[in-house]
Amino acid sequence: MAAHSRTEPADVAHTRTAYDDLADVYAEFARDHLAAQPFDRAMLGVFAELVRANGSGRVADLGCGEGRMTAHLSELGLDSFGIDLSPRLIAHARAQYPALTFDEGTLEHLEIADGTLAGVLAWYSFIHLPPERIPDVLTEFHRVLDNSGHALLAFQATAGQDVEPFDHKVIRSYRWSPDRLAALADQAGFTATARLVREPDPGERGRQAYLLLVKDH
Repeated sequence: MAAHSRTEPADVAHTRTAYDDLADVYAEFARDHLAAQPFDRAMLGVFAELVRANGSGRVADLGCGEGRMTAHLSELGLDSFGIDLSPRLIAHARAQYPALTFDEGTLEHLEIADGTLAGVLAWYSFIHLPPERIPDVLTEFHRVLDNSGHALLAFQATAGQDVEPFDHKVIRSYRWSPDRLAALADQAGFTATARLVREPDPGERGRQAYLLLVKDH
């Protein structure tokens, strides 16, 4: 599926180009990164357990990058596939994990039928989008999930209730208040079942957050 088959905002094209330009460096940086992240593995494990308990079904890793999270979900027993803006990162994912499916696409216009997914993972993938477009992204996540489907979001956290722009190493991004993001998710038809904020690891420039959602109507 082509990520740029329709007219798209300029920021989406800029983000695609930025990740394409750094695809080789990013793929090398991400290699084995998850092995040193116990909180990441814990939240992904809870997410996988909830999806399996709900009857399993397909899970989309939206903004999959070079595919490591898609592969980890597969190792946890989920029928996972990945979607990303960057053709070069998709090429890395396909080369590294040939048994899995990866396609180009955007968070805002998913080429996925209504109610067909058991889970959605958005792992630091919506952080580059302007805050005013996030409600529509959450509505899109809600659309593709089946009844009682689960979504797991990971993002950089603010200390207060605001959304804050910051100079990401790749391209401009936004830190979110977990409470504010949970409130937007509630408006989109989700219930937040868990939220976790952790202190930064060495090399990270701020607190990291995880928000676990379930589609409730």
